[in-house]
Amino acid sequence: MFRMAVDDQSRSLAELAIKLFQDAYRLQMAGDLDLAADLYRRSIELHPTAEAHTCLGFTYRHQGRLQDAIAECERAIAVDPAFGNPYNDIGAYLIELGRHNDAIPWLEKATRSGRYESYHFPWYNLGRVYVTQELYRKATDCFETALDIEPTYEAAQKALDRLRRNIQ
Repeated sequence: MFRMAVDDQSRSLAELAIKLFQDAYRLQMAGDLDLAADLYRRSIELHPTAEAHTCLGFTYRHQGRLQDAIAECERAIAVDPAFGNPYNDIGAYLIELGRHNDAIPWLEKATRSGRYESYHFPWYNLGRVYVTQELYRKATDCFETALDIEPTYEAAQKALDRLRRNIQ
């Protein structure tokens, strides 16, 4: 009987955490970053998920708090190492910080992660890194891979077109 009560309580906390997460996401998309961050933190306190940590990191990024964003992504990975989004996000944040070499292992991990719906993003980001390193063949391969995964990904197509124009 006691075990059932704990399971019911855990289930209720998880359901509340999901609602807070969904509300936070809506607020984030509406541009209310401070309140979104608060709701993500409350969701995490109730029931930590890799998704909530990753989204909190994304919110921090939009607040200009890149180091905090990276820290949240690292927490997301600790919760669920198979979740690909935080690996890609860390790589993207490192690119923003001008730390291109540091971004590569994170992006490579994202491409190999077990759970990720948007594998084209880390391939695109790897391509961006290789362009800065003037490794144009590698960049081309990455942009083409991104487009193989998601043929309508406009950023990858534009990057590939720009690269091809510049190296002719």
